[in-house]
Amino acid sequence: MNITLLGCGRWGSFIAWYMDNIKNYPVTVWGRSNDPLLDNLIATRKNEYVEFSKNINLTHDLNEALNFSDIIIISISSQAVRDLMSNIIKFPGYKNKTYVLCMKGIEDCTGKRLSEVLIEFGVPKNNISVWVGPGHIQEFVRKVPNCMLIDSYNPELIQTLVKAFSSNLIRFYLGCDIIGSEIGAAAKNVMGVGAGMLDGLGYSVLKGALMARGANEVSRLIKALGGNPLSAYGLCHLGDYEATLFSPHSNNRRFGEQFVKGEPFTKLAEGVATASAMLKMADKLNIELPITNAIYNILHHNSTLQEILTQLFERENKKEFY
Repeated sequence: MNITLLGCGRWGSFIAWYMDNIKNYPVTVWGRSNDPLLDNLIATRKNEYVEFSKNINLTHDLNEALNFSDIIIISISSQAVRDLMSNIIKFPGYKNKTYVLCMKGIEDCTGKRLSEVLIEFGVPKNNISVWVGPGHIQEFVRKVPNCMLIDSYNPELIQTLVKAFSSNLIRFYLGCDIIGSEIGAAAKNVMGVGAGMLDGLGYSVLKGALMARGANEVSRLIKALGGNPLSAYGLCHLGDYEATLFSPHSNNRRFGEQFVKGEPFTKLAEGVATASAMLKMADKLNIELPITNAIYNILHHNSTLQEILTQLFERENKKEFY
C-alpha cells in the first residue's frame, strides 16, 4: 500500500514516520513551495520529533504526491483545508481517492466539519474518513502505545483502514458516528486551551470539573447536530483529555497557559479557531456552550479568568445532566 501524506508538521511528520518505520509502506510527503518545514526535512531528513529514512519521498509537487497513492492522508491546519482542496480539485481523478483527515478542528468561517468541506468540493462521502484520538508524537517515537479511532460515512472503508493502519504501537477502534468523532476531536482542543488557562493561574484543581462539564457540553452539541452524544465520552474526546488537558506536549494546553501569563506561543493551537466555530454552531442550534463561550471571551474580549469563573459559578443551578 502506497501512502501520500499532505502536510509535514508535527503530526504529519509522525504519520509519515509511522507508515514507513512501523508499517513499511512506501510514503510520499508533500509540503507547499517554500514551506520551511519541508525544506528542513529535505535538507536534514529530520525535525525535532522524528528522523526520516531514505525511503520516504519528499516533494513540493502536489501532482506528484497525488499520483503516488490512492490513500491521501491530510494533516495540515484545519483552517487551510479549503485552500488545499481548491488545488486538489484541479487534479484529474481526485474524486476517486480515499481521504483520511487527521486534523482536529472545525472550519471557522463556515462552522463546517472538515469532512463537509471535502463533500462541498465534490469528494464522495464514502471516500472520506477521519483519524482521531489520543496520542503524542513524543510518546509514540519512544514506542509507548496508545488507542485511536478511524471513522467514516462508509463502514467498509473503516474496516479497510483499521486493518491497514493497525500495529502494536496504535490499536485502532472502528468508529460509528462521524459527526460525533469530528466534533468531539475538535472540541477537546478548546477544553485543552481552557485547561492551560487554569494551569497558568494556579487553578488546576478545577480541571476535573472541566473534564466532566466539558464532555457534557460537547455531548449536547453532538446530539443537536444529529450525532451520538455518547461519542463525547469516547476516544475522540474524553479519551483524548489526558493528552490534551494534562500533557506537557499539548500545544493547546500550553497555549492557554502562556496566554493567561501574557507569554508568546508560536505553535499551532487549533482550539482557538474551533472555539469560534463551535459558538457559531451553537447559535444556529440555539443551545448553550457555557465553557466554550467562557474560553472564547477570554481569548477575544479581554475577559479575565477570574471574571469568567465568577460568571460561571453565578449561573442558575441546574441538574447535572440536563
